[in-house]
Amino acid sequence: MLFINLPVKDLAASRRFFTALGFVFDDRFADEKMEAMAVGADTFVTLLTEDYFATYTDKKIADTGSVAEAIFALGVESRRRVDDLVETALANGGSASGETKDLGFVYTRGFADPDGHLWEATHMDFSAAQ
Repeated sequence: MLFINLPVKDLAASRRFFTALGFVFDDRFADEKMEAMAVGADTFVTLLTEDYFATYTDKKIADTGSVAEAIFALGVESRRRVDDLVETALANGGSASGETKDLGFVYTRGFADPDGHLWEATHMDFSAAQ
């Protein structure tokens, strides 16, 4: 299993954003400080309020307005799904990130969520890879 913990400014707004993208939340792991978003059978992104996140580390929380902490890539089933996911993100408070990459067998577009965390939607067509 993999749990990725992300600090967020507004937990309810983050849940609304990711719900609009089609993600589901496991309310067994939710309270006023955190939400657990399923991104795969054994993979979760846990959204934590910034104050709660700070209890897990002595380091400063990254200022995602000026630094990239990571890029979270989501594999999707088609090029159309890449475009749909990114367009939905942009329509729900996200912002564009980076350039569209079309390598033939890999098609990727990026967006930032409302907290500035960077995401990519990627479709890989292994049959077209050389």
